[in-house]
Amino acid sequence: AILFKAAAKSLLLFGEDKLGGKLGFIATLHTWDQQLNAHFHLHCLVAGGALSDNGSRWESCKGNYLFNKTALSEVFRGKFISRMKAACGSNQLKLTGDQFNRLKSRLYEKQWIVDVRDPVKNPRHVLDYLARYTHRVAIANSRIKALKNGMVTFTFKNRKKNRNEASTISAVEFIRRFLLHSLPRRFVRIRHYGFLANRNRSANLAAIRQLMGLSEPAEKPAASVEDMMRQVAGIDITRCPCCRKGRMRLYVQIPKGMARPPNPLAFVAA
Repeated sequence: AILFKAAAKSLLLFGEDKLGGKLGFIATLHTWDQQLNAHFHLHCLVAGGALSDNGSRWESCKGNYLFNKTALSEVFRGKFISRMKAACGSNQLKLTGDQFNRLKSRLYEKQWIVDVRDPVKNPRHVLDYLARYTHRVAIANSRIKALKNGMVTFTFKNRKKNRNEASTISAVEFIRRFLLHSLPRRFVRIRHYGFLANRNRSANLAAIRQLMGLSEPAEKPAASVEDMMRQVAGIDITRCPCCRKGRMRLYVQIPKGMARPPNPLAFVAA
C-alpha cells in the first residue's frame, strides 16, 4: 500500500508542478523476478499530458519527454520513507526507533530506480503492454521443465547475459517462493489515479477529447468472452482440452444452490 501511495503522490506532484494539471495513469503491482524472488515494483502507464483543475485546459508533454527520472526517484524515495516512518509510529510496521533509523540511513544511501520509458506507440501496444502485467502469475507452466526427487527445474531469463538458463531448487523452496506472490485478500493490484480515477473518469475523458478536438469513440458491440480470449491471449477456450479437436458448448447451468453432489441413496431408492 505504501508503494502505491508514494508512487502516485510523486507522479501527481510532478504533474501539477511541471504540467500545471492532473495526470492520469494506471499503476500495476508486479512482485517477482525471473527466479520467483521477491521484487516488488510498480508499472505505471501514464497519459502524455495533464488536465487543469478546472477542466478548461489540456497540457501535453513536450515531445516524448515526461519527467526527469533522477528528480522523480528522489521525491519517490522521500515519500516512501515518510510513509514508512508513519507506519512505525502507528505500530503497523514492527520496528523500534533505532531499527527504523538504521534502515532509513541505509535506504537514503541507495539510489532508488525510477525508469521513465518512451511512449507506447499505438492503442494496440498499450493493451499488449498492460496484458503482460495484469494477467500473469509468478511463473507460467511452460517454464517448469522437471519435478523429480523433490526437486523442481525451471527456466529463467538471465538479463545480464541475455540468455535463458535453468535453475533447480527443492520443491519446498519453489513453493515458498511462489507463495511470496500471493497477495493479501482483497488487495487491489491494479489502481487508477488522477483523471483516470474511477469516480470521474468518464467526465474527465469526455472533457479531454473536447479540448483535443477528438470525437467520441464509436460504441462497439460487446465481444463474447470466447472472442476476447482469442484476441487478447490467443487461446480458444471452446476447444476440448482432452482431444484438442472438438468444441465445447454450454448445455445447462446448474443453479448455485444446487451445485452439490447428489445424495447417492436417492438413486438407490429410485
